[in-house]
Amino acid sequence: MDTDSTGNPPTTTADRLARIDEVLTLPFPAGEESEDSGARSSGPGHHLLILRASQDFWDDRSPEVVEPAEQEIEVEFSALATALTERWGEPETVDLWPFLDRDDDAGVAPEPIGQLCNLAGSMQVWRVPGGTRWLGLAVGQADPEFPIWLLAGVGESAILPG
Repeated sequence: MDTDSTGNPPTTTADRLARIDEVLTLPFPAGEESEDSGARSSGPGHHLLILRASQDFWDDRSPEVVEPAEQEIEVEFSALATALTERWGEPETVDLWPFLDRDDDAGVAPEPIGQLCNLAGSMQVWRVPGGTRWLGLAVGQADPEFPIWLLAGVGESAILPG
């Protein structure tokens, strides 16, 4: 789980917004980095955060266990999306599936889209006013046994389609 400057994971919508604001101000590192026990990765032109994680589903993938976890993550996604929309206006939806099917001529998807397209089908994107960065919010899962994640990606606007 991503942590704040005191080492505590963000537990409220306000905490998660503060963490997003903090990461938006961080410079992009020259090389790939992973911090906070893997809950934040950064590299040239990107940051990727796990803002919230459900339990894992190794022992039980029944709907009675998975659906409440999905709902909890979706509720927090909606709360963050509402707050970000109030701040920056309506987001655009970016379909991430095409980035999985890139042919050899297109090359590898730029980060953080390369990671996000392996975890989620789409993301809501806000272009941060007064800068060259965007913020993407998505819900994703690596495989059915893994936790469901609320993800935030920060990247350079030049890599977004449109």
